[in-house]
This record gives sequence, structure tokens and C-alpha cells, in this order.
Amino acid sequence: MRVAIIGFGGIGRGYSAYLTAQGHEPVIWSPSGAALADFAGDATLTTTGKLEAAVPPRIARDCAEALARAETIIVAVQANGFKTVIDAIAPHLTAGQTVIISAHCSFAALYLHRLLKARGIDIPVAAWATTALTARKSGPRSVHISGIRAKLDVATLPVRHAQAGLATCQALFGNRFELREDVLAIMLSNLNPPAHVANMLGNLTRAERGEDWPNYGSITQGVGRIVDAMDGERLALAKAFGLSVRSVQDHYVHSFGVAPGPVGEMAAAVYKNRPELLGPKTLDTRFITEDVPFGLVPLQALGRVIGLPLPLHEAGIALFDAICARNFRAENDLLPMLDLELLPAAGLHRELRGE
Repeated sequence: MRVAIIGFGGIGRGYSAYLTAQGHEPVIWSPSGAALADFAGDATLTTTGKLEAAVPPRIARDCAEALARAETIIVAVQANGFKTVIDAIAPHLTAGQTVIISAHCSFAALYLHRLLKARGIDIPVAAWATTALTARKSGPRSVHISGIRAKLDVATLPVRHAQAGLATCQALFGNRFELREDVLAIMLSNLNPPAHVANMLGNLTRAERGEDWPNYGSITQGVGRIVDAMDGERLALAKAFGLSVRSVQDHYVHSFGVAPGPVGEMAAAVYKNRPELLGPKTLDTRFITEDVPFGLVPLQALGRVIGLPLPLHEAGIALFDAICARNFRAENDLLPMLDLELLPAAGLHRELRGE
């Protein structure tokens, strides 16, 4: 299958290598243009970790070239790049294509769906709760793939295309997907914001000083209780919308195979198996710059729509606004485009299902 990968950071590189190894034909568009410079001539992409390979990536000069003849488009950028990328790809999408948003947050699928609906284009937009693999750039022309997820939640907008979206995901990445009710369930299944925000709060000065600190090994009992309490707000929000989503404990069991228990104990068990995973060495990290504006802020917005306060989410936003001297609500460039305050809760949920 010809697949356009939008974004060429660690995840985009990992997808490119993985799909090539599976016999597919990925073509990459790097919105920043950096990939064209890094892979000029016959340069190859070297992968280590879960996939050892050296593959020649195909780099598109622009968005239109990447999407031409592509059967599937995978959006693999951080959330603060969603709007820019969606605005770029929407005019070039055509009937018969499928879009995958990896990983989905902050109403990105709804924003794309509205743009396509205005053009009269009805195609599946599949949203993943997280990425299909974990990877990081290890050099200008290399990537280290540290994990390939055994299970991954997916939903498609509109829901009438759910089976088509699922089939495309399986054709590319195998039988690792579990179908969820709708895109709202995917939004409410993102566990990164509470985990990352709590861990950054507990290890703030270590990150700011650039120290080495273990990611999971630093989720102590106290940090774990913050994660658990924020998770309670997320679960209550899902219940208010009539949805059932995994708890943070379920996620640890599901993703890492550790025994259930308090979050701090489960994180300690993960740390024993993955001691090499370090926390950020800066406050300019996606743990804050992505997870606060595109994780906490949208959930608080959903809470306002349905009349459910999320005090810990609100406190997290306010604290990191103060810590970073930024206005993270203002940094979410998707929410102002959606006019959520004009929709009742039931109407918003119906639109998130494409009904």
C-alpha cells in the first residue's frame, strides 16, 4: 500500500521503516523541510532496537506530491502541529483515501472532518489513542524503535466507516487494534496528560537543571496518587458522556504486563524492566508543551460543555502557566476553530460520531 507519512520525527521515521519492512510504500512529507536536507542523495534511514534495518526513505518535496496516489495518510506530528498539517493536507485529500491520526488529541479528527465535509469529501478518519510504536531520533539519519505496541485503541469518524478504518489500520500494522465507540472515547483514553503533568510536577527542578532522572522510576507513591486523582476526573468525564474507557491501572496492565495495584507500585515495576527510559531534561518538553494545551485544556473544555468541573486539570493548567510563564490555553490553536460552547453536550457527541 502507498502510504503518505506526514511528519518525520522519531515516530514518523519509525513508521517509515516499519511499513517498508512490511512491504508497503511509504512516502514522507516533512512539514519543516528538514527531511529533504537530511536525506539528500542516496542517504539511508538506519533503525535500531525492535527493528534493525537500513532503508532508503522516499521524501516528497511538498504536501501535494506526498498525497498523490497515496491510499492512506498518517499524520505523525505533535499536537501543536496538527492544525498546520491538517490545513495543508485537507485540500489534497480525495475519495478513496483514509487518514490516520497518530496519536489523536484535542478534536483533531473533528477539525479535519469539518474541512472535508465542506468540500463534500466523505472518507474515514481513523484516530488512535496513542502511537503504534515508541521511537526517538537517534541521529540525523537514524531512529531507535524501543517498542511496538501489542494493543492499540482506534475509532473512526464518521462511525459508519468504522470497519473500513479498522481494516486499513490492520492492513498496515497487523491485528493489534481494538475498536472503540467513537472519537470521543479515543480523546478520553489519552493517559499521557495526567501521567506526564504529575511526573513533571514531582521532578520539576531536576528537569529544569538538565539532570538525568528515570521516567517511571520517579513516579513515587505521591506522584502516583496525583496521577490516580487526575485519572478519576477523566473517568468521571467519560461516564458523563456515557462512555467506558480504561483506567490508568488498566493501561499499565495492558501496555506493560505488570500486576495491578497503586500507580506508584506499578510504575516501579515498569522501571525495573525499562530503567533506560529517562524523563525530560528541560521544561521545553512535549510533557508540558503538548500535554497541557492539547491534553488538559480540551478535557476541561469538555467538562464545561457537560457541566462537570475538573479541578485538578484546571489546577495543572494554572500551575504550568505560572511555571513556564505562558498561556497554554491560548496555545491550543484547534479549540478556537470549533466553537464548542455553541453546542450542547449531546450535539457535540453526535458530531464526534459523524451523525
